[in-house]
Amino acid sequence: MKQTHSSLEKIKQFFIVLLPIFITQISLISTGFFDTVMAGHVSEQDLAGVAVGANLFMPVFGSILGVISGLTPIISQLYGARKKEEIPFVIIQGLYLSVIIGIVLILLAAAFIQPVFELLNLEPRVDYIAKMYLTAMAFGVCPIFAAGVFRNFMDAFGYTRFTMLITICAVPCNIFMNYLFMFGKFGFPELGGIGAGVGTSITFYVVLGLNVLVVRRLSPFKEYHIFSRFCKPSLNQWKRQLCIGLPIGSAMFCEQSIFGAVGIFMTVYGTGVIAAHQAALNFTTMVYMIPLSISMTLTILVGFEIGAKRLKDAKKYSYMGVGLSMLVASTLAIVLIQFKGAIAMLYTNDEVVNQLVQSFIVYAIFLQVSDGVSAPIQGTLRGYKDVKITFFLAVLSYWVIGLPAGYILANYFSYGPYGYWMGLIIGIAVGAVLLGFRLRLVQRKLAG
Repeated sequence: MKQTHSSLEKIKQFFIVLLPIFITQISLISTGFFDTVMAGHVSEQDLAGVAVGANLFMPVFGSILGVISGLTPIISQLYGARKKEEIPFVIIQGLYLSVIIGIVLILLAAAFIQPVFELLNLEPRVDYIAKMYLTAMAFGVCPIFAAGVFRNFMDAFGYTRFTMLITICAVPCNIFMNYLFMFGKFGFPELGGIGAGVGTSITFYVVLGLNVLVVRRLSPFKEYHIFSRFCKPSLNQWKRQLCIGLPIGSAMFCEQSIFGAVGIFMTVYGTGVIAAHQAALNFTTMVYMIPLSISMTLTILVGFEIGAKRLKDAKKYSYMGVGLSMLVASTLAIVLIQFKGAIAMLYTNDEVVNQLVQSFIVYAIFLQVSDGVSAPIQGTLRGYKDVKITFFLAVLSYWVIGLPAGYILANYFSYGPYGYWMGLIIGIAVGAVLLGFRLRLVQRKLAG
């Protein structure tokens, strides 16, 4: 990254950072996309089992990656302030912390998975597939969390194309592994939906290996000699990283866990609704990668400008990102609603489930319009290291407004499972408005 002096230069640098991030995010989320699509072509029970497992796994998984992503504004501000000698120590401590978090997650999952599934009261086959899917995924959490540290290292420098290339390589690997283990090809066991967890877990190790290779062999990362010296664990550094990362991860948990909670509520409507809801959610998650990528780009660029004390440039980037996200979200909503039938066909050939998927997709598209405003503002605030209020606003919009509104609409009105989606749309829209007010306050305060 470099200092920019005109709007044209800012637009150019914005897209240089954004496009690789977007391709990276699409590649990352496509693992879940292919897990779901391929499970849907095994059986309805396999799709539902993977759906339940994913609804339990992804909120926790995403929130921990959010905690690790707290490294991005830390490193980008150090980079902008030209304090490069401090960066290797920050990276090593991030690696220690990521592995510890992964181990704690595995231990907690082992302790609580059975009680959680007893509450769900799923069909025996769906229950078994979901449990074994989660068991397989557990073997890959430590390597993917460690890979997340290296990814933040690269992204904070603006070299987002490296993480893009790594994740592009990971996608065909994941598809191939799924193919082997889900359908039992070339002598491998036929595991159905469980094979999706096995294939994805193996892919996580591949991603870690590629990240290590880049950091050790390619410039400018190899000049930092990350692995050349031993650093003792530093509780103070962990605390500093967690002070930034925990609010980010907690806000992400509020957002992602709300979808997990809704997925659990969907279990009372039967296997068909579970499968259709998961298919629509899976698709809308793919679309969400656009505002999320813009959000991540803003964190990097705003953090870089704030570190260099260029407040006006940071403000210009924030306006640019929010405007672009709103334009793209609105345009996609118009286009995608015309193709909901074709989208549903990707997930299932069952006529009943297909119609349910189409209905859910309509709500999912409107959900993305709200996200198109909310996500880039969150990313901008993270670049300013303003993360605590963002977390509290996430709790308010998702859990105090969104989920209760959805529950009321679903159970006390005639909307049924669609009521939960309506509640989410309301909650995210309210959150976007409140985040906008917070951003204006932060910018005015810094301007003096």
